[in-house]
Amino acid sequence: MKVFYHDDFRQVYVSDPAAAPGRIEAIVAAIKNEVTFEEPLPAGADDIEAIHSSYHIKYVTRQGLYNISALAAGGAIQAAVTGLSEPSFALIRPPGHHASADSCWGFCYFNNMSIALDHLKRNGLIKKAFVLDFDLHYGDGNVNILQDKGYVTILNPESHARKHYLAEVEAGLAQAEVDIIGVSAGFDNHVEDWGGLLETEDYQTMGRMVLEASRRMGAGCFGILEGGYNHQVLGRNVRAFLRGLGGL
Repeated sequence: MKVFYHDDFRQVYVSDPAAAPGRIEAIVAAIKNEVTFEEPLPAGADDIEAIHSSYHIKYVTRQGLYNISALAAGGAIQAAVTGLSEPSFALIRPPGHHASADSCWGFCYFNNMSIALDHLKRNGLIKKAFVLDFDLHYGDGNVNILQDKGYVTILNPESHARKHYLAEVEAGLAQAEVDIIGVSAGFDNHVEDWGGLLETEDYQTMGRMVLEASRRMGAGCFGILEGGYNHQVLGRNVRAFLRGLGGL
Protein backbone atom coordinates (compact mmCIF):
# COMPACT_ATOMS: atom_id res chain seq x y z
CA MET A 1 0.00 0.00 0.00
CA LYS A 2 1.17 3.52 -0.78
CA VAL A 3 1.39 5.78 2.27
CA PHE A 4 1.93 9.49 1.70
CA TYR A 5 4.34 10.79 4.32
CA HIS A 6 6.97 13.51 4.67
CA ASP A 7 9.67 13.87 7.31
CA ASP A 8 8.43 17.42 7.93
CA PHE A 9 5.44 15.86 9.71
CA ARG A 10 7.86 15.02 12.54
CA GLN A 11 8.08 18.73 13.34
CA VAL A 12 6.71 19.96 16.65
CA TYR A 13 4.90 22.81 14.92
CA VAL A 14 2.69 23.76 17.91
CA SER A 15 2.32 22.63 21.51
CA ASP A 16 -0.68 20.34 21.21
CA PRO A 17 -1.14 16.54 21.28
CA ALA A 18 -1.45 16.27 17.49
CA ALA A 19 2.07 17.70 17.14
CA ALA A 20 3.63 15.90 20.10
CA PRO A 21 7.07 14.42 19.42
CA GLY A 22 6.98 10.68 18.81
CA ARG A 23 3.44 10.50 17.42
CA ILE A 24 4.35 10.14 13.75
CA GLU A 25 7.50 8.18 14.61
CA ALA A 26 5.44 5.54 16.42
CA ILE A 27 3.31 5.00 13.32
CA VAL A 28 6.25 4.90 10.92
CA ALA A 29 8.01 2.32 13.07
CA ALA A 30 4.93 0.09 13.13
CA ILE A 31 4.14 0.15 9.40
CA LYS A 32 7.50 0.69 7.66
CA ASN A 33 7.95 -2.96 6.69
CA GLU A 34 4.44 -3.30 5.25
CA VAL A 35 3.93 -0.17 3.11
CA THR A 36 5.60 1.92 0.42
CA PHE A 37 6.19 5.52 1.48
CA GLU A 38 5.58 8.25 -1.09
CA GLU A 39 6.60 11.87 -0.44
CA PRO A 40 3.72 14.30 -0.99
CA LEU A 41 3.81 17.78 -2.48
CA PRO A 42 1.96 20.71 -0.87
CA ALA A 43 -1.57 21.40 -2.00
CA GLY A 44 -1.79 24.27 -4.46
CA ALA A 45 -3.40 27.56 -3.56
CA ASP A 46 -6.31 26.75 -5.91
CA ASP A 47 -7.18 23.59 -3.97
CA ILE A 48 -7.00 25.35 -0.60
CA GLU A 49 -8.90 28.42 -1.77
CA ALA A 50 -11.67 26.22 -3.18
CA ILE A 51 -12.48 25.17 0.42
CA HIS A 52 -11.28 27.91 2.77
CA SER A 53 -11.99 31.63 2.90
CA SER A 54 -9.21 34.16 2.39
CA TYR A 55 -9.78 35.24 6.01
CA HIS A 56 -9.06 31.72 7.27
CA ILE A 57 -6.04 31.21 5.02
CA LYS A 58 -4.57 34.48 6.29
CA TYR A 59 -5.21 33.32 9.88
CA VAL A 60 -3.33 30.05 9.31
CA THR A 61 -0.52 31.96 7.60
CA ARG A 62 -0.22 34.39 10.53
CA GLN A 63 0.15 31.42 12.87
CA GLY A 64 3.14 30.26 10.83
CA LEU A 65 1.28 27.06 9.93
CA TYR A 66 0.51 27.51 6.23
CA ASN A 67 3.39 25.41 4.87
CA ILE A 68 2.90 22.37 7.10
CA SER A 69 -0.89 22.52 6.68
CA ALA A 70 -0.60 22.80 2.88
CA LEU A 71 1.79 19.83 2.88
CA ALA A 72 -0.73 17.78 4.87
CA ALA A 73 -3.51 18.75 2.48
CA GLY A 74 -1.30 17.79 -0.45
CA GLY A 75 -0.75 14.35 1.06
CA ALA A 76 -4.51 13.95 1.38
CA ILE A 77 -5.04 14.90 -2.27
CA GLN A 78 -2.43 12.43 -3.46
CA ALA A 79 -3.86 9.67 -1.30
CA ALA A 80 -7.33 10.36 -2.71
CA VAL A 81 -6.13 10.31 -6.32
CA THR A 82 -4.21 7.08 -5.69
CA GLY A 83 -7.22 5.67 -3.89
CA LEU A 84 -9.20 5.70 -7.12
CA SER A 85 -7.10 2.78 -8.34
CA GLU A 86 -5.73 1.18 -5.14
CA PRO A 87 -6.21 1.62 -1.37
CA SER A 88 -3.92 4.28 0.06
CA PHE A 89 -3.30 6.30 3.22
CA ALA A 90 -2.17 9.82 4.06
CA LEU A 91 0.09 9.75 7.13
CA ILE A 92 -0.13 13.49 7.66
CA ARG A 93 -0.43 16.19 10.26
CA PRO A 94 -1.92 18.58 11.18
CA PRO A 95 -5.22 16.69 11.09
CA GLY A 96 -8.19 18.39 9.49
CA HIS A 97 -11.70 17.23 10.34
CA HIS A 98 -12.39 20.13 12.77
CA ALA A 99 -11.45 22.79 10.21
CA SER A 100 -14.42 24.59 8.64
CA ALA A 101 -14.34 27.04 5.72
CA ASP A 102 -13.45 30.06 7.84
CA SER A 103 -12.62 28.68 11.30
CA CYS A 104 -10.87 25.78 13.00
CA TRP A 105 -10.20 24.14 16.35
CA GLY A 106 -9.11 20.75 17.73
CA PHE A 107 -5.53 20.87 16.41
CA CYS A 108 -6.80 21.27 12.80
CA TYR A 109 -6.10 24.10 10.33
CA PHE A 110 -7.04 23.08 6.77
CA ASN A 111 -9.71 20.45 6.15
CA ASN A 112 -7.68 17.72 4.47
CA MET A 113 -10.62 15.48 3.59
CA SER A 114 -12.67 18.29 2.07
CA ILE A 115 -9.73 19.59 0.05
CA ALA A 116 -9.00 16.09 -1.27
CA LEU A 117 -12.58 15.25 -2.25
CA ASP A 118 -13.16 18.67 -3.77
CA HIS A 119 -10.03 18.18 -5.88
CA LEU A 120 -11.44 14.92 -7.23
CA LYS A 121 -14.85 16.45 -7.89
CA ARG A 122 -13.60 19.62 -9.59
CA ASN A 123 -11.36 17.56 -11.85
CA GLY A 124 -14.19 15.25 -12.91
CA LEU A 125 -12.70 12.18 -11.22
CA ILE A 126 -15.74 11.41 -9.05
CA LYS A 127 -19.44 12.20 -8.89
CA LYS A 128 -20.24 10.97 -5.37
CA ALA A 129 -18.24 10.23 -2.23
CA PHE A 130 -18.74 8.65 1.20
CA VAL A 131 -16.82 9.77 4.28
CA LEU A 132 -16.43 7.47 7.28
CA ASP A 133 -15.10 9.43 10.26
CA PHE A 134 -14.31 7.04 13.11
CA ASP A 135 -12.38 9.56 15.18
CA LEU A 136 -13.55 9.87 18.79
CA HIS A 137 -14.67 13.44 18.14
CA TYR A 138 -17.45 14.44 15.76
CA GLY A 139 -15.97 15.74 12.52
CA ASP A 140 -17.80 19.04 12.48
CA GLY A 141 -15.50 20.58 9.89
CA ASN A 142 -16.15 17.77 7.42
CA VAL A 143 -19.88 18.19 7.97
CA ASN A 144 -19.84 21.99 7.80
CA ILE A 145 -17.99 21.99 4.48
CA LEU A 146 -19.24 18.86 2.72
CA GLN A 147 -22.74 18.12 4.00
CA ASP A 148 -24.57 20.65 1.83
CA LYS A 149 -22.55 20.13 -1.34
CA GLY A 150 -24.88 17.32 -2.37
CA TYR A 151 -22.32 14.76 -3.46
CA VAL A 152 -20.95 13.55 -0.11
CA THR A 153 -22.53 11.24 2.48
CA ILE A 154 -20.88 11.43 5.92
CA LEU A 155 -20.99 8.88 8.72
CA ASN A 156 -19.79 9.73 12.22
CA PRO A 157 -20.62 6.57 14.23
CA GLU A 158 -22.25 7.53 17.52
CA SER A 159 -22.79 4.31 19.45
CA HIS A 160 -21.06 3.93 22.81
CA ALA A 161 -21.24 0.15 22.65
CA ARG A 162 -18.44 -1.52 20.73
CA LYS A 163 -20.52 -4.08 18.81
CA HIS A 164 -23.20 -1.53 17.94
CA TYR A 165 -20.51 0.90 16.77
CA LEU A 166 -19.12 -1.63 14.30
CA ALA A 167 -22.62 -2.55 13.18
CA GLU A 168 -23.33 1.14 12.54
CA VAL A 169 -20.26 1.37 10.33
CA GLU A 170 -21.19 -1.79 8.45
CA ALA A 171 -24.76 -0.62 7.87
CA GLY A 172 -23.67 2.80 6.64
CA LEU A 173 -21.22 1.34 4.16
CA ALA A 174 -23.80 -1.17 2.95
CA GLN A 175 -26.07 1.68 1.87
CA ALA A 176 -23.36 3.59 0.03
CA GLU A 177 -23.41 4.00 -3.76
CA VAL A 178 -20.44 6.22 -4.52
CA ASP A 179 -17.23 6.51 -6.51
CA ILE A 180 -14.86 6.74 -3.57
CA ILE A 181 -14.80 6.17 0.20
CA GLY A 182 -12.62 8.49 2.26
CA VAL A 183 -11.87 7.65 5.89
CA SER A 184 -11.09 10.30 8.48
CA ALA A 185 -9.11 7.83 10.53
CA GLY A 186 -8.76 8.93 14.13
CA PHE A 187 -7.54 6.33 16.61
CA ASP A 188 -8.39 8.11 19.85
CA ASN A 189 -11.46 5.94 20.53
CA HIS A 190 -9.21 2.99 21.38
CA VAL A 191 -9.53 1.29 24.77
CA GLU A 192 -6.11 2.66 25.74
CA ASP A 193 -6.67 6.17 24.34
CA TRP A 194 -9.08 8.97 25.24
CA GLY A 195 -12.31 7.23 24.14
CA GLY A 196 -11.81 3.81 25.73
CA LEU A 197 -14.15 1.94 23.34
CA LEU A 198 -12.52 0.09 20.43
CA GLU A 199 -9.99 -2.73 20.33
CA THR A 200 -7.06 -2.78 17.92
CA GLU A 201 -8.73 -5.55 15.91
CA ASP A 202 -11.74 -3.29 15.34
CA TYR A 203 -9.65 -0.95 13.20
CA GLN A 204 -8.67 -3.84 10.99
CA THR A 205 -12.34 -4.85 10.81
CA MET A 206 -13.37 -1.35 9.75
CA GLY A 207 -10.59 -1.19 7.18
CA ARG A 208 -11.81 -4.47 5.72
CA MET A 209 -15.41 -3.18 5.70
CA VAL A 210 -14.29 -0.15 3.69
CA LEU A 211 -12.37 -2.30 1.23
CA GLU A 212 -15.27 -4.72 0.76
CA ALA A 213 -17.72 -1.86 0.23
CA SER A 214 -15.43 -0.25 -2.33
CA ARG A 215 -15.09 -3.53 -4.20
CA ARG A 216 -18.85 -4.02 -4.21
CA MET A 217 -19.31 -0.63 -5.83
CA GLY A 218 -16.25 -0.68 -8.03
CA ALA A 219 -15.16 2.42 -6.11
CA GLY A 220 -11.90 3.70 -4.71
CA CYS A 221 -10.90 4.07 -1.05
CA PHE A 222 -8.32 5.92 1.01
CA GLY A 223 -7.69 7.04 4.58
CA ILE A 224 -6.35 10.20 6.23
CA LEU A 225 -4.83 10.33 9.72
CA GLU A 226 -6.83 12.37 12.23
CA GLY A 227 -6.60 11.77 16.01
CA GLY A 228 -4.85 9.20 18.20
CA TYR A 229 -2.69 10.27 21.14
CA ASN A 230 -1.39 7.25 23.06
CA HIS A 231 1.89 6.61 21.29
CA GLN A 232 2.16 3.20 22.93
CA VAL A 233 -0.77 1.86 20.91
CA LEU A 234 -1.16 4.30 18.02
CA GLY A 235 1.26 2.55 15.68
CA ARG A 236 -0.34 -0.86 15.97
CA ASN A 237 -3.82 0.63 15.59
CA VAL A 238 -2.87 2.37 12.35
CA ARG A 239 -1.17 -0.82 11.16
CA ALA A 240 -4.33 -2.82 11.89
CA PHE A 241 -6.45 -0.39 9.88
CA LEU A 242 -4.04 -0.46 6.94
CA ARG A 243 -3.99 -4.24 6.97
CA GLY A 244 -7.77 -4.28 6.74
CA LEU A 245 -7.88 -1.59 4.08
CA GLY A 246 -5.24 -3.44 2.11
CA GLY A 247 -7.04 -6.77 2.25
CA LEU A 248 -4.72 -8.54 4.69
